[in-house]
Amino acid sequence: MTDNVYAHEIQKFGSMAELWWDKQGEFWTLHAINPLRLKYIQQFTDINGKRVVDVGCGGGILTEALAQSGANALGIDLSGDLVDVAELHALETKTETVNYQKIAVEKLAEEQPESFDFVTCMEMLEHVPDPGSIISACAKLVKPDGMVFFSTLNRKPKSFLLAIVAAEYVLHMVPKGTHEFKTFIKPHELCQTARTAGLELQGMIGIEYNPIAKRFSLGKNIDVNYIAVFKKQA
Repeated sequence: MTDNVYAHEIQKFGSMAELWWDKQGEFWTLHAINPLRLKYIQQFTDINGKRVVDVGCGGGILTEALAQSGANALGIDLSGDLVDVAELHALETKTETVNYQKIAVEKLAEEQPESFDFVTCMEMLEHVPDPGSIISACAKLVKPDGMVFFSTLNRKPKSFLLAIVAAEYVLHMVPKGTHEFKTFIKPHELCQTARTAGLELQGMIGIEYNPIAKRFSLGKNIDVNYIAVFKKQA
């Protein structure tokens, strides 16, 4: 099976692995929105003692936070450099209920179907050739009645202006070249694919940024970045 990945994406993010945990560096936005994501996840599921897989975990920012909040967390990514950085940081913080593995989500789904209480997949779908394959694999991994959380970018002119032009080139919030507009996913497209995979929408919320206050918040506006939560049909 060919991995569902763009080689240049793995190289791009892997080359910046050592910068992943610098909270004032290139990935400060991930650190800034992480508490919001965690809080939203906890609105839909009790994570304490539960088994979770964080798909496309990168350097482990969300994965480690889930573990520190009581979950038994597995982070997976196809970048060996990012997995190494995530493992090292977990050792430094003595986070014992987190593990990492370099493996494709589709392969993990074959090996461990319906093994996780909930699944997270944040800011990954817009970076792969076949997001539908990722969605289906996440649905396969979660137990019946379990929750699956996705976050991605809406394909609208506003998101091009804010997530690419403003964020990458004007405000320098994320590294240049982080995103390609054509890979963004409209909410109805995500919902349709998820429904085909046996997932029912439970909630959706937008992530908004105030450039004056330099602060992120959750709100009703899903024009740019949004989180969608689904429940697997029993």
